[in-house]
Amino acid sequence: MSAETTPSRPADPPTRCDLAVVGGGILGLAVARELMRRHPTRSVVVLEREDDIGRHQTGHNSGVVHAGIYYAPGSLKARLCVAGMRELEAFCHERGIAYDRCGKVIVATEPGELGRLDELERRGRANGVEGLRRLDAAGIRELEPHATGIAGLHSPATAVVDFPAVARAFADDVGAVFTGCGVEAVQPRESTIVLRHAGGHLEARHAVFCAGAWSDRLAVLAGADPDPRIVPFRGAYLRLRPERRELVRSLIYPVPDPSLPFLGVHLTRHIDGEVLIGPTALLAPSRDAYSLARVRPRDVADTVRWPGSWRLLGRWWRTALQELRWASSRRAFVAAAARYVPELTVTDVEPAFAGIRAQALGRDGRLVDDFVFSHTARALHVRNAPSPAATSSLAIARHVADELDRML
Repeated sequence: MSAETTPSRPADPPTRCDLAVVGGGILGLAVARELMRRHPTRSVVVLEREDDIGRHQTGHNSGVVHAGIYYAPGSLKARLCVAGMRELEAFCHERGIAYDRCGKVIVATEPGELGRLDELERRGRANGVEGLRRLDAAGIRELEPHATGIAGLHSPATAVVDFPAVARAFADDVGAVFTGCGVEAVQPRESTIVLRHAGGHLEARHAVFCAGAWSDRLAVLAGADPDPRIVPFRGAYLRLRPERRELVRSLIYPVPDPSLPFLGVHLTRHIDGEVLIGPTALLAPSRDAYSLARVRPRDVADTVRWPGSWRLLGRWWRTALQELRWASSRRAFVAAAARYVPELTVTDVEPAFAGIRAQALGRDGRLVDDFVFSHTARALHVRNAPSPAATSSLAIARHVADELDRML
């Protein structure tokens, strides 16, 4: 589930290039690859703060390739997810990366969820999601014999893939990826932008920042408004014990609250056959809090001092308490998934891993629900790119490259 070691790359970063990309996750690598394809005579360099690529959101997720059901029609998420899924599937087939169209069933377990299920169906059809169909209770059982619900929505195009493997393939196409080069200062000049990093400095004509959980800080260093702020949400997963994996054939999701950019506790069969349960969504004590013992005072202070954090908690405190309960009690966590897979018990699971969702939060307390891009002098910033950014990576890369072309 985590990124593997990448092939050896040049050890010493250059001091000059035409186009710099900050961030060696799947999105930064996709952007660098697209820039190289469009501008083959220009030099492209990727700077990554960690000692390998894909160490954060790319390597800590459930591996789901989303079909575009959840997102408001006309939004960037809707358009780029649907297009990106198709491009990602073609890329994986071309490069021999395992890609499984296992499908997804969204299950309503009570009458109060039917209106939200209707809205998901409306959105999915408006977004052009392939093969979407409504299910009754018997239809749910036909696809997922151990699942129970009063109605459902089936997305046969939803898939799973190993996103770190995709990122490594992107990196192979880019070549000039330099790890251990966390950017510490940004200095726009008249005709260039200087990135001071842990390994020295890089002067580029233009830069693209795809820095995930650190995107807001780097944007501010470049002169951008601090709004929106990134707040880290920690998502913990459990896994089914191997002998109980037969409880889930594909992907089983609840009907989410459309007011929140989270999808609830779900069950997902990964490309290697492992079945995950999760994630939770709890405010984290650091932007890399894969262990709860990792507390970074600056990250905590940034979250606490941001007015939007308190406005968010004031509005969603009941949801926060529920998430805290799931995070602190394995029995409660499993019970949330057992609503639609009743045979599931706490003895069927074991700990898996945790990921961090880099979620943009406005000063007004609004969780930003769409992808967000902004400009500063000689730079373009990806300010909000949580899920489905990995699914959408190739389409987002084209969008970013289009924006950058207007700056060149």
